[in-house]
Order: sequence, then C-alpha cells, then structure tokens
Amino acid sequence: MNFSVRVPILIIVLLLFTCSASLASDQPRYKRSVVEYSIPDVVLINQDGKRVRLKELLETDQPVVVDFIYGTCTTICPILSAGYTHLQRKLGTESETVSLVSITIDPENDSPEVLKDYLKKYRAKPGWDFLTGSRRDIERVMTAFDAFFRDKMDHQPLTFIRSPTEDKWIRLYGLLSGIDFMEEYQKAGI
Repeated sequence: MNFSVRVPILIIVLLLFTCSASLASDQPRYKRSVVEYSIPDVVLINQDGKRVRLKELLETDQPVVVDFIYGTCTTICPILSAGYTHLQRKLGTESETVSLVSITIDPENDSPEVLKDYLKKYRAKPGWDFLTGSRRDIERVMTAFDAFFRDKMDHQPLTFIRSPTEDKWIRLYGLLSGIDFMEEYQKAGI
C-alpha cells in the first residue's frame, strides 16, 4: 500500500479510536450546577411583536426553561432548539404548562418575523417564546444569567431550568441528549 493511501486510513482509524475512547469515558457530557439569578425587569419583544415583561414571564408558578440562541446560527442553536422540540413532544399535553424561553443574542438581526419563522421551522407548540429587544436589555439579561458573550460566534451551549417551587436555577453547560434534557427537567422537581 502506498503512502498516499495509508495516511487517510491512519487518520480514519485515529478518529474512530478517539471517538470511541471519548464515548467510553466516564466524563460527563455536560456540567450541571444550581445557582440563583436576579432577573432584570426589562421589557422584551416576542415572536408575535408583543411586549413581554421578562421578570413576570420567568418568575411564574410554571416550570421555566431558558436558553440564549439566535436565528441564523448553524452550530449549537439548532441542537438547543431541537432539545426544546423534543421536550415539548415528550411532555405531550403537559408541555402547555411549561414556559420555554429562547432569548436572542443577535437582536440587531432577529426581528419578531425572524423569530416567528425560526419557531415554525422547529414546529414549536404554544408555550415556547423567542424574545428580542434592545442590545442593552439583551446584554443585561445575558449578564444576569452569567451568559454574556461579546461575540455571537463565540456563544456557549447553556440551558437554564427553574422549578416553580424554587428560586434557584439549574444551569446546564453543554449539549444534552433528549434523554439527558428530560432527566434534568424531571430532577428539577417538576
């Protein structure tokens, strides 16, 4: 076998070995912590163009799940949004009692129309709101959740879950499988 054929085969073997070793490791796929956040009293705009007081939306007697994404993202946002879709589907009719909130990190480009189209693409059911607003207000919210990113291209996979019986949030850093997401949702005492 000549050198030009052996190199690609060697690379494939190394990649397979690396992937299987990482799958077999006991390393968690995501990091979980429990934290307290003070929600800023800002008014944002949802996908229907309605003004929404964020503090009222998040501090409710319903379970709440929050993430920070943007409409044109092609990396982690689709995975986070697929998690929301999976959660709504698995919860069935109970999904109407859960408030899913996505907050854009690209308010300059994510108009209510863009947000609405994004939710249609993921077949969002009622109870999933996608919010935009002024850059200043969005940054206040991201900072309050310790999720501030200077550049949308450098954002991190963060999901936050709040039980209606707790003032604390479960902070999940990483990409969760549908099963992990459902288990974390249930662990939140919901």
